[in-house]
Amino acid sequence: MVFSLKFKGYLGLQSVSILSVSQLTTAIKQKLESSFAFLSVRGEVSNLRKQASGHMYFTLKDKDAQISAVLFRGNAMRLSRIPKEGDQIVVKGEISVYPPRGNYQLLVREVEFSGTGELLKRLHDLKIKLETLGYFAPEKKKSLPKIPKTIGVITSPTGSVIQDILNVLSRRYSGFHLILNPVRVQGIEAAGEIAQAIKDFNQYDLADVLIIGRGGGSLEDLWPFNEEIVANAIRDSKIPILSAVGHETDFTIADFVADVRAPTPSAAAELVILEKSGQLHLLAKAKTRIVQTLQGHLRIHKRMLEALCKQPVLASPHLFLSPYLQKMDDMQDSLALAANQMIQQHKLRLSSLIKQKEMLKPGGQLTELKENFLKKKRAIAWAASQRIAMKRERLTQLANHLESIDPRNLLKKGYSILFHEKNDSVILSKSAVQENERLRIKVSDGQLIAVVKEKS
Repeated sequence: MVFSLKFKGYLGLQSVSILSVSQLTTAIKQKLESSFAFLSVRGEVSNLRKQASGHMYFTLKDKDAQISAVLFRGNAMRLSRIPKEGDQIVVKGEISVYPPRGNYQLLVREVEFSGTGELLKRLHDLKIKLETLGYFAPEKKKSLPKIPKTIGVITSPTGSVIQDILNVLSRRYSGFHLILNPVRVQGIEAAGEIAQAIKDFNQYDLADVLIIGRGGGSLEDLWPFNEEIVANAIRDSKIPILSAVGHETDFTIADFVADVRAPTPSAAAELVILEKSGQLHLLAKAKTRIVQTLQGHLRIHKRMLEALCKQPVLASPHLFLSPYLQKMDDMQDSLALAANQMIQQHKLRLSSLIKQKEMLKPGGQLTELKENFLKKKRAIAWAASQRIAMKRERLTQLANHLESIDPRNLLKKGYSILFHEKNDSVILSKSAVQENERLRIKVSDGQLIAVVKEKS
């Protein structure tokens, strides 16, 4: 459809013409869309409707007016946070007219939640402050340990961060030891928990390297990692820290202060074990070189051995060994001759000793020794009997003495012994008993029970 309209003022026509509804709507659409090609509008979300197609329709309003808005699926997918009913937002886009209904609406391209601008200003101011204080200085960055024995992780226990880290470590770093300090990574109390977790790891020396982080999100979601309390904890940490916050395009204060910034949690796990992986790679290459070198040496020495085996001397070992074998035979004969001579000498000496023994006649000497032994035996027996008699007499005396002092004999003479009834101890003094106390009296033919009535 081809037509021409000349506008005077807003939509006043210079020449009167009859327009169809479509023509008028198209003219309005061209005028509005060209005049409001790109703009930002602030308002509150209401009447939000989400379609199965992924498109979102809502009304943007303030206290005096409202305007329809549409957020198509492609633009919605690029947002880190989806608007919800009652949100205060700033939308960026253009005005569009929808001809089938004849109404105009906002085509939303970007969404900024209310307060984001203030957060960006706070983030910028804090970044300048900490940079001035030297928090980001490269010379203050600590090196990561080459082969960490214990890896500390500070993140949510239910998020994808810890799972990504565990997956990488399990696949690439067998035998690792990981300690998770679970914290909240979003909300008002998150920054304090993150800072305290860093302090705890340092206070108790629990790890060789720390990974702090969370998944992606809006600026508000990531804000705990932009708090000064977290920056101070990272700066004061004696343990090297890797920051893995948000997506690769997200940057936080924690990223700048940390010793190493990783674009993702998986990348952080890779960086932690990078040195070990490098060492393993070097060892594998060294192993290959050693095996190749040994194989080369074996081939060379094999050829040398084969060449030596072809030498006449080695080809016929008897030719090489015959002089030594003959010498061994000669030595064997010499040894046999020397052994026979030594045996003959010992035989002669033994015969001489036998003759000397016969000349000594030891039978007479044995009789004299036997008599002397019997004399000594009788003397020893008499002395022993005398000693036993003396001991027996002494024992009799001691038995008589013991019998004379036996308390039972004294009891037969009219004496008695007092005992405490309770503990069976002997009473030696009247001070040892109390009035009305029960006593046990031992006499010669039994015992009596008495009660103390009076002490005098």
